[in-house]
Amino acid sequence: MTDCPFCTEPEEYQFAFYDYAYARFDAYPVNPGHILVCPKRHVSSWSELTGQEKADLLELVECVRINLDRDLKPDGYNVGFNDGKAAGQTIMHFHIHVIPRFEGDTEEPAGGIRGCIPNRMKYSNDLFSK
Repeated sequence: MTDCPFCTEPEEYQFAFYDYAYARFDAYPVNPGHILVCPKRHVSSWSELTGQEKADLLELVECVRINLDRDLKPDGYNVGFNDGKAAGQTIMHFHIHVIPRFEGDTEEPAGGIRGCIPNRMKYSNDLFSK
């Protein structure tokens, strides 16, 4: 796709390759070392990926974490993806975010990925009590 930044960006953003996936620096990092792991083939959703593409993506996530552990020594990670516009996906080329986390980088990290819906970040049974 000629208008997809993950299909057309210069290779200097990319730093690791597998047969069906590559890793690149996020152009708008949330934290130092924020990496995106992308399939080489243009697909928008996890469900469109082949088994081999999924395997390469997950292996590359682990490779990225090993390198970040060595280079940045983060205290933790958020690893995940947005699948579909309703989930916040803005570039319709599937990608996995690997975000190193550091003590003190946010005032209250409890709830982590649950922060995608901020008023539900803290654990509550309210959703199930109705």
